[in-house]
Amino acid sequence: MNWDDVRVFLAVARAGQILGAAKRLGLNHATVSRRVAALENSIGAKLFHRLTTGTELTAAGEQLQATAERMEADMIAARADIAGESEDVSGIVRVGAPDGFGVAFLASRLGALAERYPGLSVQLVPVPRSFSLSRREADIAVTVDRPTEGRLVAAKLVDYTLGPYASRSYAEKHGLPESRSDLGRHRLVGYVPDLVFSPTLDYAAEISENWNATFAVSSAMGQVEAVRSGAGIGILHKFIAREHDDLIALNLGNPIRRSYWTVYHESMRPMRRIQVASAFIGELVEKERHLFC
Repeated sequence: MNWDDVRVFLAVARAGQILGAAKRLGLNHATVSRRVAALENSIGAKLFHRLTTGTELTAAGEQLQATAERMEADMIAARADIAGESEDVSGIVRVGAPDGFGVAFLASRLGALAERYPGLSVQLVPVPRSFSLSRREADIAVTVDRPTEGRLVAAKLVDYTLGPYASRSYAEKHGLPESRSDLGRHRLVGYVPDLVFSPTLDYAAEISENWNATFAVSSAMGQVEAVRSGAGIGILHKFIAREHDDLIALNLGNPIRRSYWTVYHESMRPMRRIQVASAFIGELVEKERHLFC
């Protein structure tokens, strides 16, 4: 089995399309198609269903992907040993994180990692969605769920809390609810339900079963700014809301508790830069764990 063909196969499996894989590999579309066909001929099985929207792995393709990722992990480990990567921290490490944690916490702190290791280039991608580690959308992901499937390495980072907040300007105009039952008389800020990528983030019902947002924003940071503007009462991350003097915490029962996890693909375990970056994020949180209570 030709490793170059296997490498191309993995790129197509992760991209879900030949064109996307070609762009990632720096090859043309025809070359990628030819490599995939050569691999299929060599093993005597069809690996992809060609669809109008891209490609989909066959049963044989799914089986080969697991084997190919183990081969990739061995190649990465061997390359790290030969290059002495255990002593040198260099290259690119991309960290994907929910926008609240990524923007409000990591963005002002993660630059110190690149300062500590001058040969390392750090990329932070804070957006309100999940990341596919198998497709290499990120090297390390901060998630709100512990993964239960796939060859992933996960470690709990920290527990955090959320609760209802209003701006001082909103309170002056509309007053504040004294109980959860009063929320029905107020304007509410929330998330866009069909864009919530994890059931863990569908938490409004823990405050009120009838949380009908009049203004919905699909990002944590956007919800903070909406509440600060006086658009209504919203459920915000406490470690973010505490930084704004114009926000008032509402005592409407127990706070909502969730957790952050650091996750990376098992094939990346031998890479020194992944280990260093993951440990550094853990150090940052440990130093300021009190912020998340």
